[in-house]
Amino acid sequence: MAFVQRMLRHTPLLRSHFASIRLSSTLTSPKLFVSGLSRLTTDEKLKEAFSSYGQLIDGNNGHFPPNVLEYNILILVQFMLCLTFGHFDYTAKVITDRASGRSKGFGFVTYTTIEEAEKAREGMNAKFLDGWVIFVDPAKPREPRPPQQSQSQPSETGFTVNKTVGWCG
Repeated sequence: MAFVQRMLRHTPLLRSHFASIRLSSTLTSPKLFVSGLSRLTTDEKLKEAFSSYGQLIDGNNGHFPPNVLEYNILILVQFMLCLTFGHFDYTAKVITDRASGRSKGFGFVTYTTIEEAEKAREGMNAKFLDGWVIFVDPAKPREPRPPQQSQSQPSETGFTVNKTVGWCG
């Protein structure tokens, strides 16, 4: 690693080539993961911050492109996102805690094209939003969860296992 750093320091051409490789597009979907959000950041603030980089998919308000071809492409993108991620979140969404309703500090932004998402990633990564530095990365597909088991199934011995406390009879 030290050799590579020494080479990059002394070779400007190699340094610029290395930087271009590091910043090359790795997006495979128009959905971005945004981390480092303030607890005060709302869906509306997130949408406002990212809307200048392209058209966000906004299915909640029914705002679809007026062109029939654009509408069909939008529907196709939504379908592909459903297949890829197993669910589909519209536009800009801050993930909140179910119990308290407060932000968990991250969210997702979905554009109509990968090119717009790449522009937003380059433009918003390591920028300030609501006083906090945010980081923008490609969203990863949601991993399938194992099926939930019922809580009170007795074991072969007749005892019920309470996984949070221990054995109880």
